[in-house]
Amino acid sequence: MNWISNYVRPRINSIFSRREIPENLWHKCDECSTMLFHRELTENLNVCTNCGHHMYISPRDRFNSLFDGGIFSEVDVPEPIQDPLHFRDQKRYPDKLRAAMKATGEKDAMLVVEGEIGRTPVVAAGQDFRFIGGSMGMYVGNAVIAAAERAIKLNRPLILFSSTGGARMQEGILSLMQMPRTTVAVQMLKEANLPYIVVLTNPTSGGVTASYAMLGDVHIAEPNALICFAGPSVIEQTIREKLPEGFQRAEYLLEHGMVDRVTPRVEMRDELITITRMMMQLPPAIKADLPAPAEGPDAGPDSAELVEEALSQDNKP
Repeated sequence: MNWISNYVRPRINSIFSRREIPENLWHKCDECSTMLFHRELTENLNVCTNCGHHMYISPRDRFNSLFDGGIFSEVDVPEPIQDPLHFRDQKRYPDKLRAAMKATGEKDAMLVVEGEIGRTPVVAAGQDFRFIGGSMGMYVGNAVIAAAERAIKLNRPLILFSSTGGARMQEGILSLMQMPRTTVAVQMLKEANLPYIVVLTNPTSGGVTASYAMLGDVHIAEPNALICFAGPSVIEQTIREKLPEGFQRAEYLLEHGMVDRVTPRVEMRDELITITRMMMQLPPAIKADLPAPAEGPDAGPDSAELVEEALSQDNKP
C-alpha cells in the first residue's frame, strides 16, 4: 500500500481543489456577453455596466428602487373570470396561468401600487413581460382602471410602466375590449386634471401600444426599447423592403416625435420626480433625506422674506 498516493495526494487535492461556484452568482449580458456579478447588476437595476444594455426587471424590483425607502402598498384589482372562452392549445389556459403565477409570484401581468417618490405621492402600475409576455387580458384592463380610479380618489398622478407583446390571444375578443376600456380610464384622469406618465420599456407592442401606452401626457422610453404595433420582421415581410437601422427603437421614435424623452433606468427616478412635481405644481424636491418643507399658510417665512427682514434690520438707525 502506497500511503503517499492513497492518503497524502487525495488529502492535498481536497485542500487545494477549486470550490464550485454557484451558477446564480454571475449573469451574462445578452448584448455584449460580459459576465456580470449578480450583486453589481442588481445595484445597477439590471443595466449592463459594460455596454448599458437594459435587461429585464420585474415590476416589484423596479418599484423597490423607485419608491422612497422601497416602501409601497398594493392596490386591489378586481379579478375577472379566469378562463371565459375555455381556451386550449398545447396547454389549457388555466394551466398556463398557474405556471406564470408560479414563475413570477404575481397574480397576473400587471402590478398596481401606491407610495411616494421624492416625497411625491403617486400611483404606479407596471407590466411583467415574464407573465405570458406581459399580454393584456381582462385582469390587465381591470388593473389600469383600478389604478386610474385610485389616482383620482387620492388626487395623485399615475405612472405606468409598459412591457408587453400585445393582447392576450387566449381571451380573444375580450382582450381586445380592454383597449376602449383603458382608453376611457385614461380619459377619466384627463378630466380630473391629473398627470398620466407612461414609461415605455422593452418591448411595448400590439394592442397596448394602440391604447393606453401611447395616451400619456408625457412619454419616456428606456434606451433601445422596441416600441411598435407590428414588429419589424412583420413589416419587412409585408412590404418586402429592408427597414432602416434602429427602426421602431426608442431613439428612432424620439427623432420622429413619438416619445418625449429617452432616459436610462438609473436616472428614471429623478426624472419622474422632476416631471410629477412640475405637473402637480409642487416645489422642486429636496435631494436629501430630510422632511419635506411645510406648505400652506402656516408654512412660515420663506427665504426671500428672511432676506428682506435682515436688510431692514441693517438699515435701522
